[in-house]
Amino acid sequence: MSRASNPGTLILDIEKLSSNGIHKSFNSTIMKRRTFIKQSSLTALSISAFGAIQWNGKSFVGDSPTTTDILGPFYRPGAPIRSNIMPSNSKGTPLNLNGIIFKDDGKTPLNNALVEIWQCDENEHYDNASDNYDFRGALITHPNGRYEFKTIVPVPYKANPTNEASWRPAHIHMRVSVANQQDLITQLYFKGDKYIDKDTWSSSPQAVNRILSIAKNGAGENEVRFDVVMSKEFPLDIEVYKKITGLYQMENSILEFIKNDDLLFMKRNGQLMSSLKYIGNNTFEAGIGFPKVSFELISGGGSKVVITTHDNKAYTGDKFLKYSD
Repeated sequence: MSRASNPGTLILDIEKLSSNGIHKSFNSTIMKRRTFIKQSSLTALSISAFGAIQWNGKSFVGDSPTTTDILGPFYRPGAPIRSNIMPSNSKGTPLNLNGIIFKDDGKTPLNNALVEIWQCDENEHYDNASDNYDFRGALITHPNGRYEFKTIVPVPYKANPTNEASWRPAHIHMRVSVANQQDLITQLYFKGDKYIDKDTWSSSPQAVNRILSIAKNGAGENEVRFDVVMSKEFPLDIEVYKKITGLYQMENSILEFIKNDDLLFMKRNGQLMSSLKYIGNNTFEAGIGFPKVSFELISGGGSKVVITTHDNKAYTGDKFLKYSD
């Protein structure tokens, strides 16, 4: 078991990235021309989409996709398929988490969607290494799109044990994957948590509809309902991923980029740090808008990467190992 702490001194401080300037377009329908531009004689790939998110000053309204959040450093692929993720010896407060996964139209339930969740235990720890995968699990939705997990009410934790300002509110991580829809990585929070207004991610307007109340169900058990609306998938051609995935030498670290479904995962010095989706102009972004990751393809099969943080600091690197031709 590992404490939910900051994993050392990092060049790109993912746990301190903010969402400045990413909500300016919420009041109108936006069309984004998403193009991955290839240099020299390579053919350009282009995809386009309409996206609408309407903000009424208090909450998101309409059939808008469920908003994303950061992946965080504690995601473990391969969690066991099970709906009860609470260990038998847990002393945490039991909680039922359930809801429906909808298609991007906001109306059609999605069958066979993979729903993964992970969280800390009642002692502020994530199980990052054991074969038990404590407080981690996955399931496949039913034809009615429903999912249900049995877990505990998570607790706040200090991301950096030496920094009082690093407290994160209680939260549950979720990833939803299904064919023909953009993979969703998000977090849900709980009303009344004293750290919500102090946390970069939970205090973002994007998180408003993910701050939930804990109610009692008919059996007197704690329950949280969280329905999810997926968004349209705009995948890049596999040949593009082949050109940008691999290892990159940064100034003081090594970054690795790996294709995972329709996401691009970023690792730093071997540790999974961010999930990225393509937004156009050779650029991917994570979480609530940052970091942004841009690639430049070079003749001969090489590529460069530029990582931009919320405060417009840029870090560059060159690929030194590619995975495929």
